[in-house]
Amino acid sequence: MEAALAEVIRTSQVLPGAGAGTPPDALPVAAPLRDLIPGGALARGSVVAVPEFGLLCLALAAGVSAAGAWCGLAGVPELGVLAAAGLGLDTERTLLIPRPGTAWPQVVSSLLDGCEFVLLCPPAVAAAQTRRRLEATLRRARGVLLVAGDWPGAHVILQVTWQEWSGLGDGHGRLRACRAEVMAAGRGAAARPRTRWLWLPAEDGTVAAADALGMADVPEVMRAPKVAGALRTAGTPGVADAPGMADVPEVTVPRVVRAPKVAGVLRIAGRPKSDECV
Repeated sequence: MEAALAEVIRTSQVLPGAGAGTPPDALPVAAPLRDLIPGGALARGSVVAVPEFGLLCLALAAGVSAAGAWCGLAGVPELGVLAAAGLGLDTERTLLIPRPGTAWPQVVSSLLDGCEFVLLCPPAVAAAQTRRRLEATLRRARGVLLVAGDWPGAHVILQVTWQEWSGLGDGHGRLRACRAEVMAAGRGAAARPRTRWLWLPAEDGTVAAADALGMADVPEVMRAPKVAGALRTAGTPGVADAPGMADVPEVTVPRVVRAPKVAGVLRIAGRPKSDECV
C-alpha cells in the first residue's frame, strides 16, 4: 500500500480534467449535483456526509474521478465496481480498501495523504478526537472526505428525503428507475437548505437531473416516501405527500409491493436483471 500511495502522491498534483469552471481550491462534481453543492464544487479541506452508502455517494466520487483525481474508498466491501465504473469512476486511479478493520482511522489518514477524494464508510461514529485528527490531515492534504454515515460538524450533508420507483405495473414488473428528492444542508455557505430532484438512477443507469413535477403520465410509478430510514408504499395510512407533489395522483396497485431500501448500490452495469439491488 505504501508503494501505491507514493505513486499516487507523485501523480496527483494536477487534475487534467478539472476544467476552467472549477476553482483551484475545489474539486468538480457531476453536473446534476452542482446545484446542491455551494459554489457548484467540493471545497478542498471539507467533509461531506451522506447518511448511508448508495448511488449518491458513487455519483460524487465519479464526478471527481472523471476530472482526473485519485480516489480512495475505504470500508465499502459491497461496492459494485462495474456500477461505479459505469457512472464514470476511473478504476485505474482508485484505491480500494474494502475492510480497513479497527485501524481504519490510520488507513483513512494514509489515503488522505495520497488521494484528493476519500470515501469512507466508518464502522461506527468516530470519536471527537479521531474526527479532529482526520480533519487536520484533510486540511493539510487539501482533499475532500466523503463520509457515508454520521459525521458531526460536516460542512455539507446530503440526504435523500423522498423516492419514487418506476417499473411496477399491476403488482408486477421490474424496477427500472428511481426519482429522488435530495436535500443539502450544512455549515457556512451550505447553511441554507436546498433541494433538487434527481434520477438515482435513470433507466440507463446514470445519475441525471429530474423534473420537479410529478410523474402522473407514467402509470406504473409507485410513490414511496422515505420515513425514519424505511421506504413506505404509496397510499400507506399516515404518510403525507412530499412537498410539491400535491397534484400527483396516487397510483393504486392491486397487490402491495414494498419498494427496496437502497442502502447499497443499485447494480446497473453488467447485471442480468434491471431490478437487482444490493
